[in-house]
Amino acid sequence: MRPTAMLRWPAAAAALALKDPLQVKVNKLSSTKTQLPYSYYSLPFCKPDTIVDSAENLGEVLRGDRIENSPYVFEMREPKMCQIVCKATISDKQAKELKEKIEDEYRVNMILDNLPLVVPIARTDRDALVFQGGFHVGVKGQYAGKWNDANTRLSTCDPHANKIVINSDTPQEVEAGKDIIFTYDVGFEESDIKWASRWDTYLLMTDDQIHWFSIVNSLMIVLFLSGMVAMIMLRTLYRDISRYNQLETEEEAQEETGWKLVHGDVFRPPTNSDLLCVYVGTGVQFFGMLLVTMMFAVLGFLSPSNRGGLMTAMLLIWVLMGLFAGYASSRLYKMFKGSEWKSITLKTAFLFPGIAFGIFFVLNALIWGEKSSGAVPFSTMFALVLLWFGISVPLVFVGSYLGFKKPAIEAPVKTNKIPRQVPEQAWYMNPAFTILIGGILPFGAVFIELFFILTSIWLHQFYYIFGFLFLVFIILIITCAEIAIVLCYFQLCSEDYMWWWRSYLTSGSSAIYLFLYAGFYFFTKLQITKLVSGILYFGYMLLASFSFFVLTGTIGFCACLWFTRLIYSSVKIE
Repeated sequence: MRPTAMLRWPAAAAALALKDPLQVKVNKLSSTKTQLPYSYYSLPFCKPDTIVDSAENLGEVLRGDRIENSPYVFEMREPKMCQIVCKATISDKQAKELKEKIEDEYRVNMILDNLPLVVPIARTDRDALVFQGGFHVGVKGQYAGKWNDANTRLSTCDPHANKIVINSDTPQEVEAGKDIIFTYDVGFEESDIKWASRWDTYLLMTDDQIHWFSIVNSLMIVLFLSGMVAMIMLRTLYRDISRYNQLETEEEAQEETGWKLVHGDVFRPPTNSDLLCVYVGTGVQFFGMLLVTMMFAVLGFLSPSNRGGLMTAMLLIWVLMGLFAGYASSRLYKMFKGSEWKSITLKTAFLFPGIAFGIFFVLNALIWGEKSSGAVPFSTMFALVLLWFGISVPLVFVGSYLGFKKPAIEAPVKTNKIPRQVPEQAWYMNPAFTILIGGILPFGAVFIELFFILTSIWLHQFYYIFGFLFLVFIILIITCAEIAIVLCYFQLCSEDYMWWWRSYLTSGSSAIYLFLYAGFYFFTKLQITKLVSGILYFGYMLLASFSFFVLTGTIGFCACLWFTRLIYSSVKIE
């Protein structure tokens, strides 16, 4: 096997002296066909005298990164040809493992001077290069060449020739009992790229023109629809409130129909109000985590050079946002006349994290069964539990205590003792129909960006367009709020006052379309064939969809709560 390294040094790197050592590290073996990473040294590659694991953060471990030292020796601006690392004789088991990894198209990931190794590939549709992370362990094909003995001159590695041999017409077939000689070449080219811009090549791998056009087109459509909805709502509400305030007699009020007639029931606590409080608190926690994380990312604090930094930041911010989760759930719970604040606090602290941890534990057990390095070790699992019980749960209790101490949120109108009967509704106001319709627009605001995010996760590409992502997040908030308010208004006009849960489910139903799109992406873009890999994909996407449901549902609910309080405090109720 003969990896060839062609290095370009930027202007700032000239400060490095000639022959200064460059650290070469190896990372995991990865495959888009299996999504199961393995340690570099799980295959019979050359090993250093002592394998040293590099310091890993929590995000790296959860991503399956296993960064270790290597036997390769690179020196600054010192070309090398035909450097023999070692000779290995592979056993039957090792030959089988090598063939399996080649069949599954595994790639070797290496790191040089904190930059990931990439392979340039010429594009057929334009005069340009694209870069793929890592190089293939091997290739499939029919063997038609001859492999020379180690004692003779290697036909694939000729140090006497004044050039670097990149490709070989006679690759070695993987056979048990045969020797594999590992060699490598090193070349250097001076580059005009500045040191601060050396990551640009990695971050601009995608077709940016299509990306820009798709995002802008989607945002323009959503903004246009949102503006139309907002204008209609403002005109309609202004007319309704003016008409209601001009009614002079009780007889006129009784003849009037619409949302004012349910003022005595609109703030009646819903069924399963405890569960609603928990979901709203968890949604506030998600909202805070995403908002703070994206603000840090937009400002450039989460650099891709810090592998695992994004995931680590999200986990830590999620834990700290437990304070706001407890506060929001207890405030809503007290508005519903609840008195057992400790009970609602425990549910908020354990319901969603418990479900997420359960799914994660089952999927991790499947990864462990495949002997993949992507399996989270026990020590990391213990650290996650410690973050949950040691920091998140106490913060939820503190937030809940502070929220419950404050005066209850008072409804702008009094609630009748006897519930009003809801009249028969038209077919288009059926809860299932309106909920499913309500999720289309929020999903439409994010589905194009979702494609690039899924590609980044499952096809191992870089994603660093956080400015666009933050803009899409703002549009998502506006869209969820407006569609929930519109459908809530139509529901109240139909004299149906049971809006609490429906407002949550209306915008939250966008998670259904997210999961369906994940299934479409799986069958059209991915080449996963193994059952375990498919279970991992849909398991993680189910967890992501559930999280999206909690986030968007909370946005819609909070918007409707603000809207109903606003309109019922704007009319005269006698």
